[in-house]
Amino acid sequence: MHISENIRAPLTARTVADTLRAAGCVFAEDEARLLMSAAPTPAALSDLLRRRTAGMPIEHVLGWAEFCGKRIDVEPGVFVPRRRTELLVQEAVAMTRPGDIVVDLCCGSGAIGTVVSSARPGIELHAADVDPVAVRCARRNVEPVGGHVHEGDLFDALPDELRGCVDVLVANVPYVPSHAIALMPPEARDHEPRAALDGGPDGLDFHRAVAAHAHRWLSPGGHLLIEAGAHQASTTVDIFTRAGLLARVIRSDELDATAVVGALPGVY
Repeated sequence: MHISENIRAPLTARTVADTLRAAGCVFAEDEARLLMSAAPTPAALSDLLRRRTAGMPIEHVLGWAEFCGKRIDVEPGVFVPRRRTELLVQEAVAMTRPGDIVVDLCCGSGAIGTVVSSARPGIELHAADVDPVAVRCARRNVEPVGGHVHEGDLFDALPDELRGCVDVLVANVPYVPSHAIALMPPEARDHEPRAALDGGPDGLDFHRAVAAHAHRWLSPGGHLLIEAGAHQASTTVDIFTRAGLLARVIRSDELDATAVVGALPGVY
């Protein structure tokens, strides 16, 4: 039976799961439950199922992604937060105190800043992205927790009064090498903006750009956190060091995640 024929059949939990499985969805039963819970009518369910079987990420179909146990609003054209990025959140929460200024740079949906602010009430949160679609989405997540969202390219987006005042700067910037994007799963390659993925020839163009200017924005004792591929981490440490930061690599095998943390000299 073709997928389109499945969709025309009565949409029971079994037929929805069978349709998803035929389309290559690995977690067909789980996704079937999510789609059926999200659809108020059979017609709406049919529409959600068509979008998912056409390859749209389940998060874009539902309008939300689960991240650190919270529902984060997402929409088509916005980067979907990954579970591995929870390592950045864990580290940021651990080093943040009430009254600190936290910046979520290249924020996408604003997932990192939203979770950090929820875990550490009393911080001043700023999130920024160059993509107006991401900024619109981030406002729905960040503003309810008291944060501010800015549109612009990297540090150009931030208010000038934050210079020298940022205690924790989290930057989940693009770090996929340009040539490797074609090898990514279609859900990311075809449905997320290339600008949110492409980190240049070696994947580290944005690591260099952020590190080069971080010292102008960090407060004494401030930290910069950046996600990286495991094979990139040592190079990112060198980038941080050349930019005048002291750096270390953090790793979570459970999350299959790697990040580099930098700090101004004398406060590491």
